Amino acid sequence: MAQLTLVPTPVGNLEDITLRSIRALKEADLILAEDTRTSSKLLKHLGISKPMKSYHAHNEHKVLEDIVSRIASGENIALISDAGTPGISDPGFLVVRECIRNDIKVETLPGPTAFVPALINSGLPSDRFCFEGFLPQKKGRHSRIENLKDEQRTMIFYESPFRLVKALEQFAEAFGADRQASVSRELSKIHEENFRGSLAACVKHFSSKTVKGEIVIVIAGKTEKENSVLE
Repeated sequence: MAQLTLVPTPVGNLEDITLRSIRALKEADLILAEDTRTSSKLLKHLGISKPMKSYHAHNEHKVLEDIVSRIASGENIALISDAGTPGISDPGFLVVRECIRNDIKVETLPGPTAFVPALINSGLPSDRFCFEGFLPQKKGRHSRIENLKDEQRTMIFYESPFRLVKALEQFAEAFGADRQASVSRELSKIHEENFRGSLAACVKHFSSKTVKGEIVIVIAGKTEKENSVLE
């Protein structure tokens, strides 16, 4: 059936891909990949050989019309990102929206997403949370953080290892150095690390080492006790 299928891929351990995702990739006429070099390694591991086309943040507007046209003409196209679920801090939103506008079927498969294991593993409340993804690198970064000072839900952020310490310092300044947090990196990989403690402790820990891998920061929301202190 001609459709767009969003296929989650492992965030680390290649065994985390689902059987349904493997079948969707095998049945696709074309696979859209954020980085074809990265995705080709996964496809080789799975024994799948399919035509691939780059679809990333820098070209998605340019290739959008062609993708929709190909599905409309009968092709079954799968969209994957380098890791995790397409559309979650990765390209995907635009092509999904355009397919919906053109009455093209869109199917999204359940599967790996980095922030879910990081949240559950943090030990912080997971009944209510907000996902902020990547903060702006420069313009608008300070205001985004300031707007979250009174957020009572657990907050989740993605961050580059090169900006991790700076981000933790900014969070400590805005939310207080004693606010509890958890930093996860290299999820599901051999060198997975989950560090839990105050924001001050997180700053100290990651300032003393070289950090590699994708980062998920989970921060406790503002408590009623903090509110009463300020009143």
